[in-house]
Amino acid sequence: MDRRGFLKAAAITGVAAAGVVGGIYTLKRSDGLDILTQSVENQQTGNTADLVAVIGGEPEEMFRKAIAEVGGMGNFIKKGQKVCVKPNIGWDKKPELAANTNPQLVGEIVRQALTAGASEVVVFDHTCDEWTKCYKNSGIEAAAKKAGAKVIPGNDETYYREISLPRGKSLKNAKVHRAILDCDVWINVPILKHHGGANMTIAMKNLMGIVWDRRIFHIRDLQQCIADSCTLEKKPILNIVDSYRLLKQNGPQGKSEADVVLAKALFLSQDIVAVDTAATKFFNQTRNMPLEHVVHISHGQDFNLGTMDIDRLNVKRIRM
Repeated sequence: MDRRGFLKAAAITGVAAAGVVGGIYTLKRSDGLDILTQSVENQQTGNTADLVAVIGGEPEEMFRKAIAEVGGMGNFIKKGQKVCVKPNIGWDKKPELAANTNPQLVGEIVRQALTAGASEVVVFDHTCDEWTKCYKNSGIEAAAKKAGAKVIPGNDETYYREISLPRGKSLKNAKVHRAILDCDVWINVPILKHHGGANMTIAMKNLMGIVWDRRIFHIRDLQQCIADSCTLEKKPILNIVDSYRLLKQNGPQGKSEADVVLAKALFLSQDIVAVDTAATKFFNQTRNMPLEHVVHISHGQDFNLGTMDIDRLNVKRIRM
C-alpha cells in the first residue's frame, strides 16, 4: 500500500467504525490498520524518517517509538542546552476532554530532553482560560514538574518581546514569549483538534500560544496570520502531534466527552506543514474536513516551511 493508502487506512472511519466506551468513541481494530505495523525505510536514500506515525499505544510509549525512529532525542538536543516545550494548555479542562495536550506525553518529552543532556526544560503556554486553572486541571503542570521541568506562566505582557516577521503577509511583527526567544531549542507539542475559526488546530496554530496579542490574528486574516507566525526564525526542532484523544467537534475547547475520539495516535516530524497535513488527513475521517478548508497549511507550504506532498517523504508507520 502506498503512503496515501496508509493515511486512508490509518484514518479513523467515524462512528460506524468505532466503539463507544464511557461515552467516548474509540478506534475499532480492523484489517485496514495492519499497514501500521510496517516500518518502511526510503528505498532510494535509506534516510531517517521525515514523518513518523504511531497508533495503538499509550502516549509515552508511542513517543518512545517515534523518537527512536528519528535517532533519539540526542539527535535534536545537545548537552547543556536550554529547552522549551510548548504544549497546548489553553483551556481549563481535564485531559479526558481533549482540549489540551496529553499530560503523560508532555512528561515523557521533558524526561527525554533531560536525559539527552538539557540543562533545563521550561514548559509554558499563553492560555485562553485563567492560566493557573488551565495548568492545574489539564494535568500538565504536575506531569511536567514531576518529570523535572520548570513550569512558567504566559499571562503577562512583560514576558513577551517584540520581534519582526519580515516574511509575513498579514502579520509583520509580534510579541513572542521570552521562553521561546531565550531557549536554545524548542519543541512544539499540540493536540489534534477541530477549531471553530481555523477549522483545525494542530502544530502550526499552536504557535498562537507563543504570541501575546492574538486578537490581531482574528482581526486580520486568521489563516494567513497563523502561517505568518510560523515564519519565525527560530523554528521548533520537533513537532509532536498528540492524537491520543482528538476533539472532533465543538473545538477548540469542546463541550463534553461526546466530542472526543480515543484515537491512540501520534505524529512526529520536523516538517510542520507535513505533520499538519498528515494529522488533518487522519482527522478527516472523523468528520468532513478537507485539506483545502485548512488554508493556513497551504499558506505554510507557499512560504516553503514544509511540504503537503506526503508521498515525497520517507514515512515510518508503527502499529503497537
